[in-house]
Amino acid sequence: MKRSYSALSAAASSSSSSSSSSRRTEYDVFLSFRGETRNNFTSHLYAALCQKGIDTFLDGHKLERGKSISPELLKAIENSRCSVIVLSENYASSSWCLDELVKILECREAYKQIVLPIFYHVDPSHVRKQIGSFGEPFRRYEQDFSEKVQRWRNALTQVASLAGWALHDGNEAKFIQDFIVELSNKLSVAQSNILEDIFGMDSRLEKLNVCVCTSSLDNVHFIGICGLGGIGKTTLAKAYYDWMSSQFEGCSFLTNIREVCEKKENGLVCLQNLLLSDILNGLPIEVRDIHKGMDMIKSRLHHKKVLVVLDDVDKLDQLNALAGKNNWFGSGSRIIVTTRDESLVRKAYIECRIYRVEKLNYREGLQLFSHKAFKSTHPSKEYEKLSEKVIAYAEGLPLALEVLGSFLCGKNVKQWESALDRMKEYPNKEIMKVLQISFDGLEKTEKSIFLDIACFFNGFKKDNIIQIMDACGFFPEIGIKILIDKSILHVDIVDRVWMHDLLQEMGKEIVREKSRNEPGRCSRIWDYDDLCHV
Repeated sequence: MKRSYSALSAAASSSSSSSSSSRRTEYDVFLSFRGETRNNFTSHLYAALCQKGIDTFLDGHKLERGKSISPELLKAIENSRCSVIVLSENYASSSWCLDELVKILECREAYKQIVLPIFYHVDPSHVRKQIGSFGEPFRRYEQDFSEKVQRWRNALTQVASLAGWALHDGNEAKFIQDFIVELSNKLSVAQSNILEDIFGMDSRLEKLNVCVCTSSLDNVHFIGICGLGGIGKTTLAKAYYDWMSSQFEGCSFLTNIREVCEKKENGLVCLQNLLLSDILNGLPIEVRDIHKGMDMIKSRLHHKKVLVVLDDVDKLDQLNALAGKNNWFGSGSRIIVTTRDESLVRKAYIECRIYRVEKLNYREGLQLFSHKAFKSTHPSKEYEKLSEKVIAYAEGLPLALEVLGSFLCGKNVKQWESALDRMKEYPNKEIMKVLQISFDGLEKTEKSIFLDIACFFNGFKKDNIIQIMDACGFFPEIGIKILIDKSILHVDIVDRVWMHDLLQEMGKEIVREKSRNEPGRCSRIWDYDDLCHV
C-alpha cells in the first residue's frame, strides 16, 4: 500500500473541511468526455468504476448544437468529490466540454475538488498550448464565442499542467485498472464510510494492515481477525475491505456466515454461489452441491488476485468450503476471516496471521458512547460522572457502548441513575444476546468451566484454577485453552485468568435464570446474602 490509512484520512478530511458547509457531495466521480469515446474507452472506464463501488456520474444525453450546458450537469460537477477528464483528440471541438472544464476547475479552486486528467491519444503539450487538434477549433471560437475563448484557453492550459495519466499505445484494460487504484487512493473511499461515527479505527486499521502486509505481497495470505463478540471484528474487516478493495481484481464480503449456515438448509452452497458471483462481476453461477462449489471456486478464481472476507465463521467446514487452500486463488490474494475462535483459522491454514482486536481505550470509548448518547464527542457537565460509570461498565466493548448510548439518549439524570442501578441486577438483553453466542457454542465441560470462573475464579491464578477443577473431573488444561482460543478468557503476564466483566455478568445471569427467587435451586451461589439465606 502506497500510503497509510491515517494519511489518506487526513488528506480527505482537509480537502472536505472547507467545502462541507457549502455543498453536499452526491457522487464520487464526475466523468467529462467527448462523445467519440463514449462507446469505447469511457464506457469501459465507467463500468470499472461502478464495479469498484465508486459512485460515478456519466451524462447519458447528447447535447445538441446551440444549446447551453444544463443546470443539472453543472450541479453534478459541483456535487462530485472528483472530476476525471478524458481529453481525447476532438475534446476541444465541443464548446460544452470546454464549459464543463471551466466549471470543473472552478470547483477545484472553490471546494478543493480532485481533478484527474487522462490524455487519451493526445499530447499534453498540444492541450497546454492549444495546437494541433486542440488549436483548430479556436479559429471558429474566436468568431462565435469571443467572450468565452480566453476562459477556455486558460482552462486547457491549467488542466494540461496538472499531474495526469497519458494513454497512447498499450493495454487499455491494464491502464484502467492502474488508474482506478490511484483514483481510489486519492478519494480515500473508506474514510467517508467509516470515520463518521466509529472511533479508534485509524490505529486498528494500521495494525491490521501491518499484519496483512508482513508476508510477501506475491503470496496468497490468510488473516484471522479474532476477538470477543461485540469487540468490532466485522466493523474492522468492513473498513479494511472498503479501504483496500480497489487493489484487487475481484472482491467479496460474505457476512454473517454462522447465521446463514444455521438458518438456511444449503447455506454453504448459497455462500459459494455468492462468492463466485461477486468476484465474476455478477455472472449467474449455479452451484448445486458443496464439492462442486469447491471445484468451481478453484477453477474460476485460481488466476485472480482477490480480496475475500469471511465474516463470523464458527466451524471448520465453512472455511474448507469457501477458501480451502491457497491454490484456489491467484497470486497476491488476501483471505480475511473474522471469528471468535482463533483455533479454527490455525487448523484451516498452516501459514496464517492472527490480529486480535483490542478493546477501546477510555478516550475512544467516551467518544463512541457520547456520539450515541449525546450526538457529540463529550458528555455535558451534569452527565460526566454517570458517563464514566457506563464507560467502566462497558470496559471498552464497542457493542455495549453503542447499545447503552442509544438506550440512554434523551433520558434525564434520574432515569440514567435508575438504568445504571438496574443493569447491576438485570444486564441489558441486547448485549447479553450477542455475548451468549460464545457460550452456546461450548461443549458441556467447557460450559461448566466458564460458569465456575465467572462465578468464583475470575482473576485467580491459572494453576490454582486447574488444581481445583482437576478434582471435579473437568480436564481444565484443555478446557481453559479452548476458552482462550474462543476469546472468552485471557491470561495476563502474571498467569492470572480473566474474562471481560460483561462476560462474567452473563455467566452469573445464566445461573440466576434457573431460579432467580430461590437461590438454593441454582447450581452455584457466590453472593454472601444468598448463601446465608440458603
